[in-house]
Amino acid sequence: MELHDVWFVVIAFLWTGYFFLEGFDFGVGVLTKLLARDRAERRVLINTIGPVWDGNEVWLLSAGGATFAAFPEWYATLFSGFYLPLLLILVCLIVRGVAFEYRAKRGEERWQRNWEHAIFWTSLLPALLWGVAFGNIVRGVKIDADGEYVGTVLDLLNPYALLGGLVTLALFTFHGAVFTALKTVGDIRLRARRLATVLGAVTAVLALGFLGWTQLDQGNGASLAVAGVAVVALVGAIGCNLAGREGWSFALSGVTITAAVAMLFLVLFPDVMPSSLDPRWSLTVSNASSSPYTLKIMTWCAAIAAPVVMLYQGWTYWVFRKRIGTHHIADASH
Repeated sequence: MELHDVWFVVIAFLWTGYFFLEGFDFGVGVLTKLLARDRAERRVLINTIGPVWDGNEVWLLSAGGATFAAFPEWYATLFSGFYLPLLLILVCLIVRGVAFEYRAKRGEERWQRNWEHAIFWTSLLPALLWGVAFGNIVRGVKIDADGEYVGTVLDLLNPYALLGGLVTLALFTFHGAVFTALKTVGDIRLRARRLATVLGAVTAVLALGFLGWTQLDQGNGASLAVAGVAVVALVGAIGCNLAGREGWSFALSGVTITAAVAMLFLVLFPDVMPSSLDPRWSLTVSNASSSPYTLKIMTWCAAIAAPVVMLYQGWTYWVFRKRIGTHHIADASH
């Protein structure tokens, strides 16, 4: 296996980790409007992800940085062609971080309510737009012979990509509901489980349509097998949620995300951005990659740094593993 193939797999792994981890905290952000009934419950939801949301975003920085270093042509075409949606995602992530930090700076209801609105919308929009972006990457976009995107923003709003956006929004919200059930106690835990059942059913319908469309259009044997894993895991996650096994349900919803992302990268390889104008103009792992020497240096750096970061983040989750409820909020107020 060539180093550019290895780095394609590494980037796929980084995006998978990002969607697995950031997926549930996007979902929790959306649930601040769908599940929470009052300020105390909204604070409980925010506190479930408070210690980890910023660490989850490290995976996005790593994925973007790895793409820039390993596949500069891919990075350049992606960020120039998808400039507006990626800029909107970036603005959402900035405002979302500010909202988490500033919401509790003042006690006025209006102040906190406005920041809670910001948390909701800046969680919902990225969850939707990431699916649209990856749907377009897999489907193919208008890339010319010079490797430049020559389409418009409206070209990105096609039915396949929009369905992909709905799938990621539904899947992340389901993932967040299961995580909420896993991390809370009392009435909010029970309502999270009930809502997760509904969200799981909606996700299953949307995911079957999107994965089936992907398989029929570009799939192969490996992608079909991985899609099957995603479907079985999603059904298992819904079943475990109904049985009150939140830990298993969360693990299986994570497997669903992992398998779905793996399927997209399997149908994409060896392309990194297919051209819908002419297949010969597609960006591939070979014509979009950095030099072998650059990839070699990156491999050594990643082999040293990545395990340290992953161990530290795992330790963070272990420290903040206990459940919380509204009674903890009451204690904190004293």
